Amino acid sequence: MAGHSQFKNIMHRKGRQDAVRSKMFSKLGREITVAAKMGAPDPAMNPRLRLAIQNAKSQSMPKDNIQRAINKATGGDSEAYEEVRYEGYGPGGVAVIVEALTDNRNRTASSVRAAFTKSGGALGETGSVGFMFSRVGEIIYPLEAGDADAIMEAAIMAGAEDVTSGEEEHTIICAFEDIGEVSTALEEALGEANSVKAVWKPQTTAPVDEDKAVSVLKLIATLDDDDDVQNVYANFEVSDEIMAKLSA
Repeated sequence: MAGHSQFKNIMHRKGRQDAVRSKMFSKLGREITVAAKMGAPDPAMNPRLRLAIQNAKSQSMPKDNIQRAINKATGGDSEAYEEVRYEGYGPGGVAVIVEALTDNRNRTASSVRAAFTKSGGALGETGSVGFMFSRVGEIIYPLEAGDADAIMEAAIMAGAEDVTSGEEEHTIICAFEDIGEVSTALEEALGEANSVKAVWKPQTTAPVDEDKAVSVLKLIATLDDDDDVQNVYANFEVSDEIMAKLSA
């Protein structure tokens, strides 16, 4: 079982829900502000902003918070955030990609480097592990959207590349450059998705034992807890038995 998304679910369940929710809203708001500042503040004219708002709504972010994030971009008083990507190796040789939005590169780089070092890993140069991942579009639907066959049919018709139906959701993968077209076609067929975003998908996975899995989980938790970090991707894989123990 590929572990990254499942591990994040475990981390959120074990964390304080109010604190996790507040931090999540803060990061969603930052993405909305950056998207609105980089393009038009109208989601109909700005695909990145439209996706950011859609993802915020899927996480039950209040409309007032979303509007404040947009207003912050057009008010002239928003921070000058820039996008930065960090790459490195975590415990067990697991490849990790970290995406951040920061107004202080030195602060963020120092925090990310410290997290890798503390976990027994090492932060590398940009590109050091990126070749192990593919940049793709990821569209997630709840199970209620339809059975596996219906989702597969809709995904094929929309031009998607792959579909995985699990116990909690349907995950649809498409080419990065097709994410807008595919998500629009899927919305017409299935309704609004829970999440639509560009992700780094591992091309190969690195199996880890229980001890290493716990260490990777701690690294991801530390990185996710950083206010500047937006997304963390890793290529580790764990057995169902270990996953069950860590979920307990």
